[in-house]
Amino acid sequence: MNNEFKPYVPADKVTPEFTVTSIVMGLILAVVFGAANAYLGLRVGMTVSASIPAAVISMGVIRKLLKKDSILESNMVQTIGSAGESLAAGAIFTMPALFLWAKEGVMETPSLITVTLIALCGGLLGVLFMVPLRNALIVQEHGKLPYPEGTACAEVLLAGEEGGSSASTVFIGMGLAALFKLIVDGLKIVPGVITAKISSLKTEFSAEVYPALIGVGYICGPKISGYMFAGGLIGWFVLIPAIVLFGDSAIIYPGTATIGELYAESGASVIWSFYIRYIGAGAVAAAGIISLIKTLPLIIKTFVEAIKGMKNAGSAGTARTSQDINMKYILIGVAAIAVLIWALPVIPVSIVGAIIIVIFGFFFATVSSRMVGLVGSSNNPVSGMAIATLLIATYCLKFIGDTGAHGMQGAIAIGSIICIVAAMAGDTSQDLKTGYILGATPKKQQIGEIFGSIIAAISIGGVLILLDKAWGFGSAELAAPQATLMKMIVEGVMDGNLPWALIFIGAFIAIAVELLGIPSLAVAIGLYLPLELSSTIMAGGLIKLVVDKKTGKKETDAGSGVLFCSGMIAGEGLVGIILAILAVIGIDSKLDLSDFLSTGLIGGLVLFIIMVACVAKVALPKKEK
Repeated sequence: MNNEFKPYVPADKVTPEFTVTSIVMGLILAVVFGAANAYLGLRVGMTVSASIPAAVISMGVIRKLLKKDSILESNMVQTIGSAGESLAAGAIFTMPALFLWAKEGVMETPSLITVTLIALCGGLLGVLFMVPLRNALIVQEHGKLPYPEGTACAEVLLAGEEGGSSASTVFIGMGLAALFKLIVDGLKIVPGVITAKISSLKTEFSAEVYPALIGVGYICGPKISGYMFAGGLIGWFVLIPAIVLFGDSAIIYPGTATIGELYAESGASVIWSFYIRYIGAGAVAAAGIISLIKTLPLIIKTFVEAIKGMKNAGSAGTARTSQDINMKYILIGVAAIAVLIWALPVIPVSIVGAIIIVIFGFFFATVSSRMVGLVGSSNNPVSGMAIATLLIATYCLKFIGDTGAHGMQGAIAIGSIICIVAAMAGDTSQDLKTGYILGATPKKQQIGEIFGSIIAAISIGGVLILLDKAWGFGSAELAAPQATLMKMIVEGVMDGNLPWALIFIGAFIAIAVELLGIPSLAVAIGLYLPLELSSTIMAGGLIKLVVDKKTGKKETDAGSGVLFCSGMIAGEGLVGIILAILAVIGIDSKLDLSDFLSTGLIGGLVLFIIMVACVAKVALPKKEK
C-alpha cells in the first residue's frame, strides 16, 4: 500500500524548500511560539501545537506578501517553527525546579549557558533519535498511524494552495489577545481574577480574565476541558470544604497553624496551597504513570520494530522523498552529545546520568513518536515519561552516593533532557508525516528541525531567566505546576521531606477516576491547578461544544476557531514576555493605571464576556444570506 502512495509534490520534481526565506521565517516563529508556549505552560501546565498557526502564517507571508508559490517552503517554515514550541514544552516542565531550589538557598541559580546547553542537548537528541524511526513509523505505517496534527497541517497547507487568507485569522487573534493582556496585566485597569466567596461551603469560585485560557479550552474541546474542570471542582468544592470542616482545630503538616486559623486568615487559597497542591501532585504523578502502563504493549512493540528497522534507516534512496540524514552521522552525533553531557562541567550530569539519557532517551523517543501517531501531540504523556525517568534517575544517583544539591541538579538535568527528547521526537514525527504527504525531502526537514532546536534552545534560556526575574516560578503568575511536581519527586526520593499521606490520597483519586473509564491525567491536572484556571479553560470548552452542535460535526484542526485561539495564545504569551522585560528593567509601574482607573469586578466580568463573544463570533458558522 505504501509503495502506491503518491505525495502532492512528486519525488522526481524539485521545488524550493530549504531556502533562506523558509529558514529565517521558521527561526523567527520558533522563537515566537517557543516563548509564548513557555509562558503558557508555566501558567497552566500545558502547551499547544504551533504547527498549524506556523503553517498559516507562512502561507500568508510567502504567498501573499512575497508572491511565491511553494508549498514545500511553507512546510519547512512550520517544521522549523514548531520546534520552538516542543522544546519549550520539555524545558518548562522540568528546569524551573532548579530556579525554585535556588530561591530556597539549596543551590546557585542556574546560568544561561547551563539552561541553554541542557535544552540544546535534549532538542538535538530528540531529532537524531527520530531519524531512524521515520521509515518504520511514517512510511511503513502510513494508513495505520494517523498522526492527527501532522495530517491536519498537511491539509491546511494543501488548502492554502487556493490562498493563504487563514493567516489573517491567526493575526487577528494575536492582536486582540495582546490588547486584552495589556489591559489586564499592563494597564491593570481590569482585575485578572474574578472571585466569588461561598462562605457556607468554606470555599470560593474564581475565574481568570485571560484570553489564552479560553483559547486553550477551545482547542482542547469540551471533553478535556470538562475533565480538568471536574478536577478543580473536586479540589475546591469537595476537598477544601472537607478539610476545613473536619480539621478546624487540627495542625496538619505542612501547615504550621490550625486549619481553622489558616482559613480565617487567608481563605480557601491557603488551604489549596498547603494541602490540595500535594494531593494534586500525587494525582498527576499517578496519572502519568498510569498513562505509561496503559501503553506498555504499544511501547514494547514499537521499540522492537524500531530496532529491527534501524538497519534500513539513513540510506539515501534513489527517490528524493526517501532520503534521511545518513545513519553514520546520527550515531556520531548521539555519541558526541552524550560525551559532552558528561564532560561539560556546566551540565551537572555524571557518566551514569549520560548513559541513562542515551538509553531512556531513545526508548522514550520511540514511545513518543508512536504515541503521537495514534493520539496526537496534545495527548502525549511527556510529563509521565519525565516522572518515570526522574524516579529511576534519582534512585540511581542516590544508590551511587550522588546526593545533596549536586544529585538533585543531576536528576533534574537528566529529566529535563529526556523530557525535551520525548517532546521533540513527537513534534519531529508529526512534521515528517506532513512532509511525507506533501512530498518534502525528509533529510532537509530533519536539518530544519536541528536549526529550530538550536535557535529555540538559545532563546528558551533567556525566556526562563527573564520570567523568573519578573515574577518568580511557583508564584500566582507562573505556577510552573509540572516543574514543582518534579522538584517534589526528587526531594521525596532524596530525603523523604514530603507529606506522603496527601500525595497518596491524590494518587488513589487518580486511580478511582481511571477505573471509571475517565482519562485521569486531565482530571489530575485540574485538581493540581487553581480553580481559576480550569474554570476559564472550561469556558473555552463550552464555546467549542456550542460550535460543534451548531455545525453538526466536530470542527477540524484547520477551522477558524482553532486558528483564532492559536493566535490568542501566541498574542498573550508575547505580551507576557514584553511585560516581563518591562518588570525586570523596572518601568512596568509606569503603565499601571490602577490608582487612577480601576473597573473592579464589573470590569472583569465585562472583559470576560467580550473575550468569549470574540471567540464565538469567529468560530460560529456564518449565516448564509
